Amino acid sequence: MTTTTIDRGPASTAITTKDARPVAKRSIGLAETVRQSFSMAYRGVLKIRHNPEQLFDVTLQPIIFTLMFTYIFGGAISGNISAYLPVIIPGIMVQTVITTSIVTGTQLREDMDKGVFDRFRSLPIARISPLAGALLADMIRYFIATTLTIVMGLIMGWRPDAVGTIGAAALVIVCSFAVSWVFALMGCLMSKASAVQGISMLILFPLTFMSNAFVPVDTMPGWLQAFVKVNPISQLVSAVRELTANGHVGIHVVYALVGAVVVTAVFAPLAVRAYMRNT
Repeated sequence: MTTTTIDRGPASTAITTKDARPVAKRSIGLAETVRQSFSMAYRGVLKIRHNPEQLFDVTLQPIIFTLMFTYIFGGAISGNISAYLPVIIPGIMVQTVITTSIVTGTQLREDMDKGVFDRFRSLPIARISPLAGALLADMIRYFIATTLTIVMGLIMGWRPDAVGTIGAAALVIVCSFAVSWVFALMGCLMSKASAVQGISMLILFPLTFMSNAFVPVDTMPGWLQAFVKVNPISQLVSAVRELTANGHVGIHVVYALVGAVVVTAVFAPLAVRAYMRNT
């Protein structure tokens, strides 16, 4: 408490006032945090709606990559295009959607640089909801990329198992959401969006191309085969191939799901901590 004396001539009046203190924000429960996160995800959907050019990568890349890889490598690797489609479509699906998750980190860094999250911080919402909302909104991009890759394969003559294909699409989206936490962490740690994209590409491109996504493993040198067999991208591609071929849920599906859980458990807390520190 402080005492302020106001001089009003012969008599002085002492007025007691409280020190100015910041008003503590009310605690926000889990249910409210989840609701606010979905509200922020809807904001991300509106951004896509008003800026449809953000979808150019997820709409054009699956089409271009599917056509290019199939017609260039199909005859050389599998003898003909129809025999190569069950090999390449799952690989393109995984490669396209995983690569799309890089955008999560770059857009997060751009929003931070523009002060968007500073404005969110002044709102009576959970601090984590803008980050969670951004990651949830990007799942729409993963869905579009996955759907277009499957449609392109069907147009070219690929005939997968219907139920298994739905399961494979869900698996790829779940794993991509897990990987997006890695790039969200990079978005919080890097100083520029271009640095996030550049370093992410340096990490992701070797993982995707040094896998079984595009060529048989037995055609590679022995030292490379050892890496490909433990590469998490290879496990995911093998899981998608099993599901789309006959709907079989094998050990590769288990490995992919366990890997997604582990990646989320490790990188989500790190990304949240870095995000809190930056905002």
